[in-house]
Amino acid sequence: MKGALSALGLSVSLVPLAASTAAISFFGGAVPAQAQALSSLPDFTELVERVGPSVVNIRTTERPNRGNRAEMDPQMEEFFRRFGIPMPGTPNPGRRNTPRGGEDEQPQQRGVGSGFVLTADGFIMTNAHVVDGADEVLVTLPDKREFKARIVGADARTDVAVVKIEATGLPAVKVGDTNRLKVGEWVMAIGSPFGLENSVTAGIVSAKQRDTGDFLPFIQTDVAINPGNSGGPLINLRGEVVGINSQIYSRSGGFMGISFAIPIDEAMRVADQLRANGRVIRGRIGVSIGQVSKEVAESLGLGKPSGALVQGVESGSPADKAGVEPGDIILKVDGKVVEKSGDLPRLIGATKPGARATLQVLRRGATRDIAVTVGELEPERPRRAAAGTEPRDSNASKLPFGLTVSDTTEALRKELRIRGGVRVEAVDGPAARAGLREGDVIVAFDNQEVSDAKQFAALVKKAEGTRAVPLVVNRGGSTNLLVLRPR
Repeated sequence: MKGALSALGLSVSLVPLAASTAAISFFGGAVPAQAQALSSLPDFTELVERVGPSVVNIRTTERPNRGNRAEMDPQMEEFFRRFGIPMPGTPNPGRRNTPRGGEDEQPQQRGVGSGFVLTADGFIMTNAHVVDGADEVLVTLPDKREFKARIVGADARTDVAVVKIEATGLPAVKVGDTNRLKVGEWVMAIGSPFGLENSVTAGIVSAKQRDTGDFLPFIQTDVAINPGNSGGPLINLRGEVVGINSQIYSRSGGFMGISFAIPIDEAMRVADQLRANGRVIRGRIGVSIGQVSKEVAESLGLGKPSGALVQGVESGSPADKAGVEPGDIILKVDGKVVEKSGDLPRLIGATKPGARATLQVLRRGATRDIAVTVGELEPERPRRAAAGTEPRDSNASKLPFGLTVSDTTEALRKELRIRGGVRVEAVDGPAARAGLREGDVIVAFDNQEVSDAKQFAALVKKAEGTRAVPLVVNRGGSTNLLVLRPR
């Protein structure tokens, strides 16, 4: 700490508490403010004793597939040899050699994470990314007992997974109420950062309802979370689990003061479905959406930006059949207010497929109710760039903003379930800075649906050099909203 502060050009001297108290008493005579503040700081020792036995370490292994190992650059191979570092995908020194793809190849450790006991009979909650792709999951309890676990189910969209070990009499956690959680409240985390089991860190809730995903509003904290903490519990002062530590904001890969946890109420809804069905069943209506800007809200008389702007409607989708149109602003779902665009997929996702939902939409200055029969969201497929499914078009058009695009083929439109759009063949300049990639399919430009390359070129020419332009992009089946700026 001293070294870090010195590096910032700061000079810090630590005064012993006794000396500080004596000095303040000399001037004031009353109980010092510092002593009062220290006496009100929480004592986490009891919480650790109560919840610690429920927190587990999770290790995953996989069998190496050297037959599929990509060829490495010769210079990089020389670097590994020179410094005595085992090359990725090769056995550790001293391990006996076996034929490629041989059944007796030893599993290699893949990752380390955390989890916590949901039920006394061995159901354990963790993050989906902790167990993703694992051939074997090993759970170690605080008493050092180790079990092989079975993956009950994992949901990548919320990053929640449930695994099961064959054990009884386990100490289950107490689940808290996320709605009672307040910003500024003390919270504690227990996990295995960098494989260091049962490490305890503490901090406060920095914010709630942080939007970093389609289906979850995250809890933001300043609790120190590092790789290996994933899947561990976030605990309040009542000893209740209020979240699952899942993500960090970091430029270095380590803790930088911003951590995100999955609210436990959302996680429990997912866990219940995973235990019942092995997967999560969600509703969908088939629209691509974006935020309602301040300028749009003011022009429509909304007072404040709210609702979800419909930027595209999939052909044949529930929304299309119900009469939802691009340009509509969805304000409510079954009477529940859509404060921001991220609320819509959560409200629709929580609706049972086959059920009817009433959407209140704003269209050309007037509100109306639209009844829609909710469909089922397909299980998440491995995401792949559209570039992997379609060859580059030799007739691609080079346009302003550093864009080169081509018409989409019927096969690609069918795969992505879109009506039109243009495929990005190359990006440069403003397009690259906006985050566009080769293989993306632009389905809406400046709040207008894109039908083909010719119409898209006219839209781009009209918007060139004027202002920031919103884009709706389909990337491997997932919809993204990007902003294209002239400079």
